[in-house]
Amino acid sequence: MIDLELLKHLETFLTENRRSRFNQVLPQRTKHFTVATEDVYQLHNTSAVIRSCDVFGIQEVHIVEEQNTKRIDREIAMGAQKWVDLHRYNSVKSCIDNLKQEGYQIVATTPHANDCELHDFDVTKKACFFFGRETEGLSEAVIDAADCYLKIPMFGFTESLNISVSAAIILQHVTTKLRKTNVNWQLTQEEINAKKLDWIAKTIKSYDEIVTRFYNKS
Repeated sequence: MIDLELLKHLETFLTENRRSRFNQVLPQRTKHFTVATEDVYQLHNTSAVIRSCDVFGIQEVHIVEEQNTKRIDREIAMGAQKWVDLHRYNSVKSCIDNLKQEGYQIVATTPHANDCELHDFDVTKKACFFFGRETEGLSEAVIDAADCYLKIPMFGFTESLNISVSAAIILQHVTTKLRKTNVNWQLTQEEINAKKLDWIAKTIKSYDEIVTRFYNKS
């Protein structure tokens, strides 16, 4: 349970602009959709996906690192890693198991015999969009576990897109469509308060000292 009095006190240490931005952004955040990347080799691709998630209001990103383990490229992510929750996994199985326990359908973004084109995708269901490695694509583990196969319609000679481009196209489409539905896609008030507290902690350098002083005076 978030201490609302503490939260109110901490907000006074934010600039008016930062406080306003938090209040504008948080109501647009969602966990209805999430994204997972599987062993993406190029560091800038994962970073760019995280940036797209922030831009389109996706609060959580799941990063599978069975083979490739690298830190986020801060320059490309443009600070998005501060505002998006990153969950890291050593195996794709543990990632999928966790997502399914949370009620997500697994959506493999890859051409498949039984695929669904982007404009036909049902946005009312909770979904995690999986993006695979640059050359091999998604592993058989993801393909086998997928509840749905999603593709972006293409009409040229090139048969694939860079994963960060694919992520941006898909997220822009599904989040825009989602916001036109009656689905309860927003964070709960408790989640909003918790995330605001987390963002404040990442913003104020003397956060721990301020919290200590607050409770010592109480």
